[in-house]
Formats: sequence, C-alpha cells, structure tokens
Amino acid sequence: MKKNKRKLSTAMSFIILFGIVSLFSDMTHEGASSIRGAYLTLLGASAGTIGFISGLGECIGYSLRYVFGKIADYTKQYWNLTILGYLLDLLAVPALSLVGGTYGWVWACLLLMIQRIGKAIKKPAKDTIMSFAASQEGIGKSFGIQEVLDQIGAFLGPVLLYLTMLFQTDGSTFQIYSRCFAILIIPATITFILLLYTKHRFPNPENFEPTPKEYIPFQLKKEFIFYIIGISLFAFGFMDYSLIIMHISHFYTNLANGLAETTSLINTGTIPLLYAGAMLIDAISAMFFGFLYDKKGVKALIWSTLISAPFSIFIFSMHSIPMVLIGILLWGIGMGAQESILKAAVTTMVPKTSRATGYGIFELGFGVFWFLGSWLLGVLYDISIPIMIGVSMITQLSAIPFYLYSTKCSTNNTK
Repeated sequence: MKKNKRKLSTAMSFIILFGIVSLFSDMTHEGASSIRGAYLTLLGASAGTIGFISGLGECIGYSLRYVFGKIADYTKQYWNLTILGYLLDLLAVPALSLVGGTYGWVWACLLLMIQRIGKAIKKPAKDTIMSFAASQEGIGKSFGIQEVLDQIGAFLGPVLLYLTMLFQTDGSTFQIYSRCFAILIIPATITFILLLYTKHRFPNPENFEPTPKEYIPFQLKKEFIFYIIGISLFAFGFMDYSLIIMHISHFYTNLANGLAETTSLINTGTIPLLYAGAMLIDAISAMFFGFLYDKKGVKALIWSTLISAPFSIFIFSMHSIPMVLIGILLWGIGMGAQESILKAAVTTMVPKTSRATGYGIFELGFGVFWFLGSWLLGVLYDISIPIMIGVSMITQLSAIPFYLYSTKCSTNNTK
C-alpha cells in the first residue's frame, strides 16, 4: 500500500531555508540588543549619547533603504546586495567585543552605524527575493512563516547570552559583556554559511515569479500612497518596546517595597521574560494575520490595528500586573501583524520589476515615522502619560481610513 507523501514545493523550501537564515541572523542582532545599552554605558557613553546614536542609526538605516532599493531594481543584483549587507551587518556585531579604552564608545557607535548601513543595503533586496517565492505560496502566509522563524531567533539570542553570563565566573562586568559579543560570532558565521548555501541552491529566485511581458515602470499609485500614509501613522503611534520596559521596570521598582505581588512577579530577573513572551505572541500573530491577509487583503491590517491600538492604556494607566500582561499581549499582536502583513502588501501593490524600490519607500516611511513617533512619545512620557496614551492610540487608529482608501482604490483598479 502506497503512502501519499506531500513534498514541499521548491518555493516553500526556499522560504523555509531563507527563514532559517533570518533565524540565526536575529540570534546575532537580538542577542546584541539585549546588552548593547549597558555595554555602551560601561564604555563611557552617556544616556543622551546612547539615545541619540540609536535614533540616528535607525533613521539613517531606514533612509538609505530607499537608495539601495533603487539600486537593487536598477542592477537586479539582488543576491550580491543581500550578501554584502549581511556581511557588514553580521561582522559589526561581534566586532564590538574588540573595542575598549578611552574612546571605546566612539568605536562602538561607529560599528553600530556600520551595522545599520549593512541592514539598509540588504533589506530591500532580501525582501524582494522573498517576495518572488511568496507569490507562489501565499504572500501573507510566506511572510508569516519568515516572521515566526525570525522571532525564534529573537528569543534564542538573549538566551544564548544569558547562558554565557551564567557560566562565566571570572572577570569584570565589561569583560563578561565583551565575551558575550565575541560568542555572537557563532550564529553570525552560521548565518553567512547558510546564506551562501541558499544562494548556491537557488541562484535565480526571480524565476519563482513570472516576469511581465511588458516592462512596467514604478508608479506611485493611489492605493500605494494611501497605504504608505497609513503605515506611517501606525508606525508613529506604535511605540518602541524600550519605552514600555523602561516604564515597567521603573514603576514597579518604586512599588517593590509595598506590594508583595509586584516583587514576586515583576523584578530584574523576570523582566526579560516579558520580552520573550511578547516575541512569542509576535510569532503567533504573524502567522495568523499572514493567513488572514491572503483571504482579506489589507483589511486584515484594520483588524490587527483595532486589536492592538489600546495596548498603551493597559500598560501605562492600569497599575495592575494582569493589565500590564494584557497590554504586552496586545503590543505583541500588533508587532507580529505589522511584520507579516506590511511586507506582504508591498508585494501585492508593486510590480516585480520595481519591487525593491517599493520596499525602499515602505522602509523609509515606516522607519522615519517610527523614529519620530518614538521620540515624541518619549518626550510626552515625561510631560503627561495620558497625553502620550492619547497620541499613541489616535495616530494608530487614524491609519485605518487610509487602509480603507487603499483597498477601495485597489478594488476600482481591478474592475
């Protein structure tokens, strides 16, 4: 009796393999992110310097993605740009273990800038490569799978450094942190080996998607313009996790002497677990909303925005641990949905021949408004938390009409 064995398609094999590359890449990045701020402080950088460099690095990194998106479309060298970007990105992280001395923080900041430039080089080309295979397997589902694998890496990276610290019994705090960055050369090397293997096995991923018979130049169609406005508003109001964890750690540390429940559930040891939990929700949400996108299109973003927008109310105004956990749950849902659906939508709206440019515009708008929003919300946090909550919610919800306009324009174009 023959057994029916369902084999993975070539496109799905590529999607999974490319996702595993992202898994080890995220182990490197997120592992570094978990100790980066403390490491810069040990090197002598002030809080203001750390904030400025982090914000500037993100802004420059996202802005350059438009430039390298245009380059990718013009040259069609998707693999070469992806490999170059990964090389700069991955080498800069373990190289942080080599800095030190009086101006060590300057060299560390320079390496962080190089890392951001590496991400800017690779991101539009990488997402475009991914979109070719995704067009065969379901765009939302494919980007959802990649996000799940990303978040597994985002969880394993900090765990790797936690274990590294656990088994180190000698040396100063600076030396321990330095060794942590050095050990990240392991996932970084695995990432690069797997990347080269993926290129060798799938040298022409553009063949996954048929090329239009006629060249279609890039045009800013109304549906894409409304979509970019919508995701920019969403990014502006969807605050960075660093502000959330700062509030939680600061607020509950101040209450620690008076609330037994607080000291048992939220303390220095358990706070990292909140981020791990958020990443788990992120992964599940990415998969769910990815499948939903394949059925409902951009309308799936409306549902995810409605669900996640109130997260700031639960985290910043309801002084209860269960409410904080609900808030983090909602934040994780929004994060996962944006990582899967936002990229998938670009694939649908922009033709194959100019898709890297579309991704560059998407990354530019999203990144700049994320930076500006995080900056403003951080300032408002010190002035008035209720106003901060209001701005966060209103800007996220104001994205919904633009999603609807985008969907309407898309429907009219297909008639």
